[in-house]
Amino acid sequence: MLVSSVDGSGPGMVVRARTRSHAPAPCTGCGTPSGWCHSRYVRRLGDASLGGRPVLIELSVRRLYCENASCGKATFAEQVPGLTVRYQRRTPLLQHVVEAAGILLAGRGGTRMLQVLDVTLSRCTVLSQLMRMPLPPLVTPRVLGVDDFALYGDTYGTLLVDATTRLPLTLWEGRDAEQLSCWLREHPGVEIVCRDGSLTYRQGITAGAPEAVQVSDRFHMWQGLSRRVQDVAAAHRGCLPAALPPAEEADPVPDEETAEDTAADTRAGRHARRLFEAVHTLTASGHSYSAMARELGLDRRTVRKYARARTWQEVMRRPPRKPSTLDPYRDYLQQRWDEGEHNAMVLHEELRSKGYLGHYQRVKMAIAPLRRGLPLDQPRERPPSPREAARWITTHPDRRSLHTTDRLHRLLEHCPELKRTHHLVRRFAAMLDNHDAAPLPSWLDELAHSGLPPLSGIAGALREDQHAVAQGISTTYSSGVNEGRITDVKLQKRLMAGRADVPLLRHRVVLIAHLRRRYADRSTTAPR
Repeated sequence: MLVSSVDGSGPGMVVRARTRSHAPAPCTGCGTPSGWCHSRYVRRLGDASLGGRPVLIELSVRRLYCENASCGKATFAEQVPGLTVRYQRRTPLLQHVVEAAGILLAGRGGTRMLQVLDVTLSRCTVLSQLMRMPLPPLVTPRVLGVDDFALYGDTYGTLLVDATTRLPLTLWEGRDAEQLSCWLREHPGVEIVCRDGSLTYRQGITAGAPEAVQVSDRFHMWQGLSRRVQDVAAAHRGCLPAALPPAEEADPVPDEETAEDTAADTRAGRHARRLFEAVHTLTASGHSYSAMARELGLDRRTVRKYARARTWQEVMRRPPRKPSTLDPYRDYLQQRWDEGEHNAMVLHEELRSKGYLGHYQRVKMAIAPLRRGLPLDQPRERPPSPREAARWITTHPDRRSLHTTDRLHRLLEHCPELKRTHHLVRRFAAMLDNHDAAPLPSWLDELAHSGLPPLSGIAGALREDQHAVAQGISTTYSSGVNEGRITDVKLQKRLMAGRADVPLLRHRVVLIAHLRRRYADRSTTAPR
């Protein structure tokens, strides 16, 4: 190729060049070399910017006759390797930049990034270039990961991941067994499948790859058991205050009756009491949560919260006050109030001189009960919530703090049901830690006869999937790779504002994983 001139007088840079006149070029149809020139024409190719200025290449190329009589092409345009591609108005370098921007940032984000690089393209063009890229050839994996993800609204999708290479294979809309079984039949050779406890995926794998070993993920098993533990704690909510240490005789006893009367006089208190009475009246008459929600015009979760509460005070939005940085100065506030100083601004300045770093509003709110003739609010520890109690039970004993261990001991000594739950949880945790599934049958029997409905229910589900559960306990395979890839799927959805159609989302998820892997391999093999 011979460069005739470079024009840099305008806002961009124009490179004018032409190919050699006597060099043969292969036919684009049959590959036969030919040097028989028909004519010339100028191709205009965009290239990567140079020095912050866009580059345009005006390339004069030949149109040649094909000398192969059996070829369907009479004439063809010669191509310059590394510079031109058929029907392409960008150089391979610029095309690679456009495709990378589309893979990484999708339409609008890719367009904005290309503008920074002095390349002007619409978002539709960026997306069309992205969808023209072929997906990498799909190789049937030995270990397959299957999991679902929220696509939009109540619609879910299925993601397949090669657990060995940790690369996504494909995804589609829906999570039914038929689609998964069809894919497995079309790609024979899968030996191990990692999944969650979904009955749908279990049926699809059994139908599509009956010889494959199914592995139930440890994380999902532990998560399901933790939720049942929380249900047990919620059913024994009345036992949770036993976790608090007994009040010492020297501690001031808060005036609960005065606080309850004060709460009952507020608008929130009257509203909570009215709803509590209405929900419990309907509960006594045998109404379901859904029926009560329709009759009272409330959300079903709100009805359930009021139905599970023992008193209307439990559903008040304002929980007992937590300790604050003002607590060490409350005795001084009480002393100054008794001396006649009732100005919150003056009290705040006095506390600042004593080392208090908090805001004036906190001091003003602290002395508000004194203005109504009530004592200062004293910090008191609240009982653990069912979720917090479940977290105490499921946490490994070596990772519990002394504070948690002390309160959990009190709780378990007071509630035999939670003590039984704790024993069952620790047995299952020992199986997971030791990768030993031998005690699983006896543990399932004990779980089924525990007398706790939430645990008995999960025992039946685990027994139906016992072989996969045993594989999940005893082997090192898991769905951790799937969860990581689903996190990436959610990120790509957010980058496209949730408007991505399934083919576009599939293209980006698969290609971006391979692009990252390619650049990671380059960085590890590059000489230092």
